[in-house]
Amino acid sequence: MKSKLHKFGLVLLGVMAGVLLSLNYSAIAQKATSPLPVDALRAFAEVFGAIKSSYVEPVADKTLIAAAINGMLSGLDPHSAYLDRDAYRELQVGTQGEFGGLGIEVGMEDGFVKVISPIEGTPAFKAGIKPGDLIIRLDETPVKGMSLNDAVKRMRGKPNTSIKITVLRKGESKPLEFTLERAVIKVQSVRSKIIQPGYGYVRVVQFQERSGENLVQQIDALYKKAPLKGLVLDLRNDPGGLLNGAVGIAAAFLPPNSVVVTTDGRTEDAKRKYLARTEDYLRGSSDDYLKSLPPAVKTVPMVVLVNGGTASASEIVAGALQDHKRALIMGTQTFGKGSVQTIMPLGNNTAIKLTTARYYTPSGRSIQAKGITPDIVVEEPGIDAHAFLREADLNKHLSNDKDPAAGANKPAAPSGDQPGS
Repeated sequence: MKSKLHKFGLVLLGVMAGVLLSLNYSAIAQKATSPLPVDALRAFAEVFGAIKSSYVEPVADKTLIAAAINGMLSGLDPHSAYLDRDAYRELQVGTQGEFGGLGIEVGMEDGFVKVISPIEGTPAFKAGIKPGDLIIRLDETPVKGMSLNDAVKRMRGKPNTSIKITVLRKGESKPLEFTLERAVIKVQSVRSKIIQPGYGYVRVVQFQERSGENLVQQIDALYKKAPLKGLVLDLRNDPGGLLNGAVGIAAAFLPPNSVVVTTDGRTEDAKRKYLARTEDYLRGSSDDYLKSLPPAVKTVPMVVLVNGGTASASEIVAGALQDHKRALIMGTQTFGKGSVQTIMPLGNNTAIKLTTARYYTPSGRSIQAKGITPDIVVEEPGIDAHAFLREADLNKHLSNDKDPAAGANKPAAPSGDQPGS
């Protein structure tokens, strides 16, 4: 038995080395000369062999390997994760702004699924699901012990099919039940309206592939009605999204070549400065969508609305506009996700999502586990700001390297990112 396990350990060394090389990532290349942890791999081989020979039911090799990869990543921080075929496809589809489900951004807390934010206009939003709701049951299946990916898969599904969600809500004496009908979630990432003569309102729901272009269309439509005396940019409950989308939207309001955000990590690829320039916000397109913006949008007085559901890419925009004194930030403390995740394909339509850098506002602030502090604090009527789940509440969150007191790491435990369902 030991001989077989030893041989398996050697094979496993080769397999893992192949996986590392296939990632083609500079950080891995830098570590290629470091000795592989043979003793730890041998222990892994022994556990693998024990499961294969003695577990109560047969388990497929690929199932065990996927679980091992998932365990490695989920033990790092709340946002690193293994993406199987379904999860990888959903991630790609989600950035395009369309998927089938309920329209909820969620995370994990104490083994339950917690609502970060319902996406505006979706079945969850219309049914009255609120930030901070703790999902304890999906149909008749308890959520306790279920992985975040499994919970998201259960909530997603074919349009016009129903699911019953049971939630615990602060202030309610008993669980609440909602029966929701799944729909094709088409997130219109940018909306706008005139709130009173001369004053425009722009709402960014999520940062997607075409969010920058959509913003330009909405602002152009506002200026065609009349010159603006003031503009409100609403980033409340915006869970973030694509980094280049955030850079493009910030660039719409900032002078050319202004610093929007900087990133820093262990590899050269992770050490970057993103400016308000085409090469930093255009991706796969040679047409600068910002060139058609009315020049007045660079100087119109602005207020940016934020709350505890304002996260990641939306915090990048708020932080950049605040540091450049381009806008007043109004609302409550934001979510506090100040890290960058890189998607690394593994083949077979799977990938890993790995935290590779921290990001910093133009003045060098880290908002990790802290958030953006508004210039003017305004509580939303009927919403408890403390009910929001924040980065600092997530197990194994990264520390804030600029302000360690902002939130110490919690004990290691598997925790989820904020996927939509």
